[in-house]
Amino acid sequence: MVRGASLPIVLRQITKTYGGVCALDHVDLDIASGEFLTLLGPSGSGKTTLLMVLAGFTRPDFGSLKFGDTEVIRLAPHLRDVGMVFQNYALFPHMDVAANIGFPLRLRGVGKIEARRRIEAALELVQLGGYGARRVDQLSGGQRQRVALARAVVFEPRILLMDEPLSALDKQLRERMQIELRRLHETLGMTTVYVTHDQREALTVSDRVAVVKAGRIIQLDTPRRLYERPANRFIAEFVGESTILPVQWSNGACICAGQALKLPDGPVPEGRCALLLRPERLRLVDATTPAATFNILRGTVTSLIYQGESILLQARLAQGQDVALRAIAGGAGTQRLPQPGEAIAVGVAPEDTVLIADADGGE
Repeated sequence: MVRGASLPIVLRQITKTYGGVCALDHVDLDIASGEFLTLLGPSGSGKTTLLMVLAGFTRPDFGSLKFGDTEVIRLAPHLRDVGMVFQNYALFPHMDVAANIGFPLRLRGVGKIEARRRIEAALELVQLGGYGARRVDQLSGGQRQRVALARAVVFEPRILLMDEPLSALDKQLRERMQIELRRLHETLGMTTVYVTHDQREALTVSDRVAVVKAGRIIQLDTPRRLYERPANRFIAEFVGESTILPVQWSNGACICAGQALKLPDGPVPEGRCALLLRPERLRLVDATTPAATFNILRGTVTSLIYQGESILLQARLAQGQDVALRAIAGGAGTQRLPQPGEAIAVGVAPEDTVLIADADGGE
């Protein structure tokens, strides 16, 4: 299989209600041709409903959906030229692997010789060459997931939709498959929309991530900006580990835990805001540390937790707030970490001093 044409997707004012519940609330979204975009959110946020609208399995109450220049809002699913990977894979147990992968080709009337060529190419693409004669029940979970992927792309669709395709896999296999999905996308170049509730997965596979809450997209950004500059408190807490501390403004200075913070250049959130601390960005500092180098918070160690590759240090500040610091196990300084009950000073560099809107981003 070769890298083929892809299509941009444009959604305008997509709205869907079920009884008194608004599943999608006037959603506007532009997805570039060839982009890998992930819809990320907790259960019930509306992300799967939005994917089902794209696939054609759910008809919205209102709005426009275009693939390229074509309005598809009333187009049946099988006419949308969309490949779909379901959460449970939806493979046919009575068919072998080749027949499962070839099923979309049979529906489209592709000849046997051409179908065989495409099936073999799809198997090679997902690294299952030679597995065509296997029964589905002879495959591992990871292999079934690869078959589902091969079936979704074998007819060379211009858009690929995936609904939590890795959720049934164990952690180690899921992380390997995330890298495989990126490789597949780079090979085929299909416009891809992916649904997950796993924030690390979203950061790994995506070009951009749309965070969905209560039927609305509350931030659309690159993985790095989503993590490093979340739009509000909900996103900061949902994406990655975080400590969030209240701040006050006094005579133009931002005060946290009794300290005036040195902030990076640039705008600050309007209205009430808070300080976001990521555990891996914090450092233990001592009296020799230049005051201009860090914003310094002082407290007492409450616990040390060994977690394999890292050690989580938890501390309580003098004002009563709890903070967490993460250090690589075996790294420099971890052999002499302070113990519970010891006083510590925690530093965060000004460029890592992030203020966020102290709101949850939705009702």
